[in-house]
Amino acid sequence: MTPTNEIQVDVEGRTLSISNLDKVLYPRTGTTKGEVLNYYAQVSPVLLPHLKDRAVTRIRWPHGVEGSSFFEKNAPPGTPSWVRTVEVPTTGSRTGKGDSILRFPICDDLATLTWLANLAALELHVHQWTVDPDGTPRHPDRLVIDLDPGDPAGLHECAQVALMVRDALAERDLGCTPVTSGSKGLHLYAPLPGELDSDGTTALAKEVAETLQQEHPDLVTATMTKAKRPGKVFLDWSQNSGSKTTISPYSLRGRERPTAATPLTWDEVEAGAEDELALEQLTLDQVLERVAELGDVFDA
Repeated sequence: MTPTNEIQVDVEGRTLSISNLDKVLYPRTGTTKGEVLNYYAQVSPVLLPHLKDRAVTRIRWPHGVEGSSFFEKNAPPGTPSWVRTVEVPTTGSRTGKGDSILRFPICDDLATLTWLANLAALELHVHQWTVDPDGTPRHPDRLVIDLDPGDPAGLHECAQVALMVRDALAERDLGCTPVTSGSKGLHLYAPLPGELDSDGTTALAKEVAETLQQEHPDLVTATMTKAKRPGKVFLDWSQNSGSKTTISPYSLRGRERPTAATPLTWDEVEAGAEDELALEQLTLDQVLERVAELGDVFDA
């Protein structure tokens, strides 16, 4: 018999079992699993292009954001046969077992996105590279720099530094798109033609970060040591490593409120650099209103 809290739904011709729609995943706001599923369904037209052909690492909160969470890379037991997966070689496993092969899911469609959301995979993290059909990683198609503010710095200071990074990348003939992280800071994405491998992309991002640290030492740091971050914006260049991932644009975050990584326009960043109240991390309802009005402003 089907449990009373489980329903069968058809999503793009796939039958999924959805459960516990009234379960509160964000106690501070009362946001339920059903609302999370609705968010991902509505935002899917702009979210899925950012996930396409990318191995997805998930962070799951089966008991809500005030409960424990866990990272998941491998496709879990019970993964539907129709979910696309790829086997990707990885190095430096946290388990200490060295090189290994992980079977990542690829989220290219609404059915897979719904399946992940039903597992309380609130956060969807992806690499800077896509995969060939056989799972072979391609060279990165984008560079990312994570702007992480150290208290008391915040989004206002991140916006100021983002303009510096934009100009530094422009000097290297690269444009970039700003995205709120959904947590504390901003992410900047610059499209790449695929000529550099992950090591080369990392070196380029590090060079940009260290140059800005030298030019603006009172506001910018490229050093990972947390003791050197208070009041500064850390330019994290390391997420370009082949093994690192970044939260996908439009993914939710597992924070007190259901905030989501949100692409911005440069006009908005410039306003945020002038006014410390002009930028905020947006919640799922705000993101859906924004997408309905503007569509996807991500142009990298």
